[in-house]
Amino acid sequence: MHDGDDFEAPDTDSLVIKKRRKGIYILPNLFTLAALFGGFYAIVMAMDGRFDQATIGVFCAMVLDSLDGRVARMTNTQSAFGEQMDSLSDMVSFGAAPALIAYLWTLKGLGRWGWIAAFVYCACAALRLARFNVNTAVVDKRFFQGMPSPAAAALVMGFIGLMTDLGIQGADRLGVFDVRWVTFGIALFAGLTMVTNVPFYSFKGVHMKRSVPFAVLVAIALGIAVVNIDPPTVLFGVFVAYSLSGYVIYGWRRAKGLRTSVISTSTDEPEERGLHK
Repeated sequence: MHDGDDFEAPDTDSLVIKKRRKGIYILPNLFTLAALFGGFYAIVMAMDGRFDQATIGVFCAMVLDSLDGRVARMTNTQSAFGEQMDSLSDMVSFGAAPALIAYLWTLKGLGRWGWIAAFVYCACAALRLARFNVNTAVVDKRFFQGMPSPAAAALVMGFIGLMTDLGIQGADRLGVFDVRWVTFGIALFAGLTMVTNVPFYSFKGVHMKRSVPFAVLVAIALGIAVVNIDPPTVLFGVFVAYSLSGYVIYGWRRAKGLRTSVISTSTDEPEERGLHK
């Protein structure tokens, strides 16, 4: 038992601060859940045959996925739970959703080859995300090890969105090419590129708070204007260029005799062997 004089009332200000800090943690997770909903929405739209809306759903998930981490850093609410939640959301929105949408749109017309391509893409997305989680502390922040899953999803969905905008169906022909086999090739390329050791620029070195030359703002304005000319075509061209940029960087480094690995630690530890190739 304690005397009344010994009792100290809790500091209400500190309690308010603690509650406020706990409440802030919901912000990045709300963005993550919204991104997850974008992927789920895309799958539902594809099941209904509305592939234009499915494409929009995946791209909305990409935008929201790029915001949750920034919100967490801005509010100092990073957590292990948030990291795991983000990975699971990415697996749905950028792994399962593009694979299922591509299969429903055209790959099912290839029979077993179609679902094999869809599964390879989905499996590679899972492997890519798992490797990213375990290599976060040792990878050069300026680069991704392999193409990031949102970029792979953008490549697959960008092609479907472009074809849909042009009125081309999954069973049609694109000149001398069968759209089904073109989609097959894109899905395999995107999936396998995710699990390579090819370095892709991460743009994490770009700081929005730093001042930039006036010409940079002019270039951004011109870029927005070019995209508005024909968004599906221009954006797909951007996605293709980025998907090839990693191989260009890899080839340039090999030609210059530079180190091609983005792993920044030694290979002495057993768990790091095989990551530096």
